[in-house]
Amino acid sequence: MTLTVENGIHQAMETWRRLGVEQDAAEEMAEEPAADLTAAAGDGRSVADCIGGDIEALATSWAGERGLLSSHRRLKETAFAAATGAAIPALAALLFWWVSWSHFLDPSSASVTTTLGGHVLRDVRRFPDPGVPLMWVGWVACLVTAFFFVRRAVAESLRRPLDPARDATVRATTKALPVILVAAALLGWAIGILGASEVGYYQLLFTFPIALVAMIGAVAAGAAWVRHRTCPPLSAIS
Repeated sequence: MTLTVENGIHQAMETWRRLGVEQDAAEEMAEEPAADLTAAAGDGRSVADCIGGDIEALATSWAGERGLLSSHRRLKETAFAAATGAAIPALAALLFWWVSWSHFLDPSSASVTTTLGGHVLRDVRRFPDPGVPLMWVGWVACLVTAFFFVRRAVAESLRRPLDPARDATVRATTKALPVILVAAALLGWAIGILGASEVGYYQLLFTFPIALVAMIGAVAAGAAWVRHRTCPPLSAIS
């Protein structure tokens, strides 16, 4: 379909509306390209040749050059959104760990009997603990769930108002999330090992809250770091 002046200006106006540009400012900004494109069309040049074919990028550039786009990096909002997305999977991962640690599903048993001669006989019956493989399977499921929860939460936090770096942030977050989530899981595992070796009997009171906060905090910090790396200043928008 041939791109006309009216279609080009309409697409530019739609882009500015999604970027949160005020209607009056958008209409004023559209006057100059409308006049230029009309003049170019009168000279026999196509609209696509004049604007390079990417109206959305050009409209974003115009708005950025005029200071109509927010330069706020929204690091706190991104971190909070990531923490919200990671909370339920992190809690579920710790519950899977508790099932394994407490031997809740362990069918093994032990009994003690005393003979007439006063000898104590101990009968120990050991069976594989299904809580161990359940923990590992559950952790993999939690990692996969966290990936989608965190990515969606970050994307939604930048949707309104539409952030000009939203798509870049979501793409970078998608690439970095597997590493961030594995690092958070390893951090929680290390805290569990520390609790078992140093705290002992009361390790549940130590491991559960600290590991929960540490894993969620690691995901939030990772998402904020990705946002910091990918959110460009206004001068970089082109």
